[in-house]
Amino acid sequence: MYNTDTTYKQILEFCFDEVGSQQFFEKDLDFDKLLQERFGEVLKQAAAAELYSWRTSTNGRLAEIIVLDQFSRNIYRDSRAAFAQDGMALVLAQQAVAVNDLQQLKTVEERKFLLMPYMHSESKLIHEQALALFKSYTNLETVNAEIKHKVIIDRFGRYPHRNKILGRVSSTEEVEFLKEPNSSF
Repeated sequence: MYNTDTTYKQILEFCFDEVGSQQFFEKDLDFDKLLQERFGEVLKQAAAAELYSWRTSTNGRLAEIIVLDQFSRNIYRDSRAAFAQDGMALVLAQQAVAVNDLQQLKTVEERKFLLMPYMHSESKLIHEQALALFKSYTNLETVNAEIKHKVIIDRFGRYPHRNKILGRVSSTEEVEFLKEPNSSF
């Protein structure tokens, strides 16, 4: 049994103090292994909705979202499991927005990570909401990243770079798009 009070604090300290948020946006197999070793079991708990007690605080909710949305992408890189927690992470982010958690967070980086499940969604409706949220609560760099993601969703209704991993058949237009520079994240 984990001491969830300590664990969610450890998650936030790891992300924002120990390694920094940029580490999550670069492919680094050593970093992926580090996450697996330190937080693989916590991810399993989060995926099973066992960390519900974290949701009693803004920081706990943020930590659970990070585990589900970001850690999963690193720990399960290049497999469909990387995206398996996206729905749950989005619901938690929507709940956090609804209860005004964004106003409680101190930094742009924290707000960015709370909102990241919106950016990872393959829903046009969610991206409409995402763009407004990112504009209100983050910085220009993050807004520009959301715009790039939204353009892809508006065009294809999904992220073509996920097709192979998720066993989806790519359209001819998607195949051509994936040949372009910076077509995947």
